[in-house]
Amino acid sequence: MYQEFFGLTGKPFQLSPDVRFFFPSREHKRALSFLEYGLDQADGFIVITGDVGTGKTTLVQALLQDLDPRQTLVSTVVTTQLKEDDLLHLVAANFGLRVNSTSKALLLRDLERTFTQQAREGRRMLLIVDEAQNLPKEAVEELRMLSNFQFEGRPVLQVFLLGQEEFRATLLSPGFEQLRQRVIATYHLNPLDVEETRTYIEHRLSTVNWTHDPELSEDAFEAVFEFSDGVPRRINNLCDRLLLYAFLEELHRIDRSVVEAVSEEIGSEFWSGRPQRDAGDDGSERHQVFDKPGQPLEAMARTMFDKANVQQRLASLERAVDGLGHLGLQRVSELREEMTYVRGLLEDVLMEVRALSNDPSRKRRA
Repeated sequence: MYQEFFGLTGKPFQLSPDVRFFFPSREHKRALSFLEYGLDQADGFIVITGDVGTGKTTLVQALLQDLDPRQTLVSTVVTTQLKEDDLLHLVAANFGLRVNSTSKALLLRDLERTFTQQAREGRRMLLIVDEAQNLPKEAVEELRMLSNFQFEGRPVLQVFLLGQEEFRATLLSPGFEQLRQRVIATYHLNPLDVEETRTYIEHRLSTVNWTHDPELSEDAFEAVFEFSDGVPRRINNLCDRLLLYAFLEELHRIDRSVVEAVSEEIGSEFWSGRPQRDAGDDGSERHQVFDKPGQPLEAMARTMFDKANVQQRLASLERAVDGLGHLGLQRVSELREEMTYVRGLLEDVLMEVRALSNDPSRKRRA
C-alpha cells in the first residue's frame, strides 16, 4: 500500500521479528556479546531479560544466522505455562525425536542418547527457551537436569533463557539456587534512548531503500520517542501507522503534529470512550481514558480482553500447536513465534495502561 507511494521496497516496520532489520544498539551489542560468550563457553545457562518488545527474539535470530547448522543443532521452545513433562516432550520433538512413550525415564534416556551421539559426531546442542518467565519451577528444574548430560566430561546441551523482567526476580527466589549456579552470564535489555530511537527508525527505513520520502522532522523523532518510551515494538507500531497516515493524507513530511494525531488515533481504537484532555495538577496537559468515572484503565483493558476470551483462546491454540509434535517442525516453530508476538502485544497494552493508572499525570503514550 504505502510502500509503492513512497518508493519503498518493503514494509520497514513490520511487527513480526525479522533479522534483516536487526539494529545493533548499544544495549543489543552488549547482549549479543554475552550470547557469543556463552556459545564460546559451550556450557551452562545464558539469561537475557527485557521488557515486552525490546527485541530479545530478534537478538537471538541475529546470533543464529551466523551459526553453521552442520555444527550446531538449535531448538527454540516458546513456553506458555508448560508442565515439566510437556516441556521435555516439546524439547524432544523440536530436536527431531519421535516420542513413542509416556515414560519420563525413557524420554530422558532417549534425549541423553541423542545429545551424546550428536556430541560424538562433533555437534553442539543449543536449546533456546523464549518467554521463560512462564516456566513453573518444576519445568526449570527439568532444564537444569538436561544440562547435566555430559560426553567426555563436557556438557552436551547449552541453554539460553529469554524472559521478561520478572524472570530476574524468579531466578533470585528460593529454590533456584542450583540453577543460579549454572548461569554463566546474564544481561537485561533496556529500551533505546532518544538518539538511538532516531537512528533505529532511519536504519529500518534505509533497509527498504528510503530516499527521505516522507521526510521526518526533528520534533517528529522526539515525539515518537516520547510516545514509545524507546521500546522497539512500540516504535514499529507507531511508525507503521505514521506511514499509512501519510499515504492516506498524501503527506511527504511528518512532524510532531502528525505523530500526535496518529498516537491519538491508536489510543482511541483501544477504548470505546475517546481520550479526553484536561489539565494536570502542574498545569500540564494530561489524558483521561475512562468509560465511566473512576474506572481504572487497567480494569478497562482486562475487561476488554476478558470479553473476547483472548488469553484463553490463545492458550488453547498454543496447546494445539504444541500437540503437532514432530510434524512440520519449521512451520510449527513459525506459528509459535507468531503466537508469542500476539501475546506480547496484549501484555504490552496492559503494561502501558498499568503505568497510566499508577501515574495519571503522565502524558499518555501510544
